Amino acid sequence: MGNKMSAIAVIPARYNSTRFPGKPLTDIGGQSMLQRVYHQTQKAKNIQRIIIATDDNRIQEHASSFGAEVMMTSDRHPSGTDRIAEVISKLNELYDIVVNVQGDEPFINPSQIDALVDLFSNVNVDIATMVKPLSGIQEYENPNVVKAVMADNGKVLYFSRSNIPHFRRGYNDQTFSSVTGYKHLGMYAYRSSVLSKLAKLAPSSLEQAEQLEQLRWLQNGFSISACITHEETIAIDTPDDLQRAVMFLKQR
Repeated sequence: MGNKMSAIAVIPARYNSTRFPGKPLTDIGGQSMLQRVYHQTQKAKNIQRIIIATDDNRIQEHASSFGAEVMMTSDRHPSGTDRIAEVISKLNELYDIVVNVQGDEPFINPSQIDALVDLFSNVNVDIATMVKPLSGIQEYENPNVVKAVMADNGKVLYFSRSNIPHFRRGYNDQTFSSVTGYKHLGMYAYRSSVLSKLAKLAPSSLEQAEQLEQLRWLQNGFSISACITHEETIAIDTPDDLQRAVMFLKQR
């Protein structure tokens, strides 16, 4: 590819998380969670610009304090995707690719962000995400772990909180490892032209059943391509997860 694609990363950060209010500002080993996400994103080679998108003044002030570009967005967005679409619609510049970097992944690996952007060198990729082989039966059976089933061409067939694929004849460690199951990591990248279409879609029945926004896109006929990683990321949804993150930091 002669002309390199331009890519922007947007980090949506909400103060009022139901399970963990004030989460982005939480301290992890001397830096806030948001600051860690931002610094990791800065290390990605394929990203030309980073914007933190928030609806809260406390987050805006904090992000400005460490030199980040911040944009205030509506507080009525039902999802991070809608918040990101608002940011992109307000920009004067056009970027080919938009990466949604989750604000609660303080140890996100810059190489994972780069790998997502690289997927778009294939013109058939609309939306990219990241999956990791399931570590075992415990993850497979956990409804908090979102499973992804993949086609051989790298496109995701379906995401579910249920155990998919279902083993009709039962399963043990051996049969389980014969079919690679994947755990979905909530990182996304979109072509800009696709993102504006996604933002116009109404919530879908599959999405509401599973409480997974990406099913809205699949149900509307968009394809999602996945990049396979073998690296664990630690998403922080609850104060308990925070303790794990602090331990993780000490072990590094």
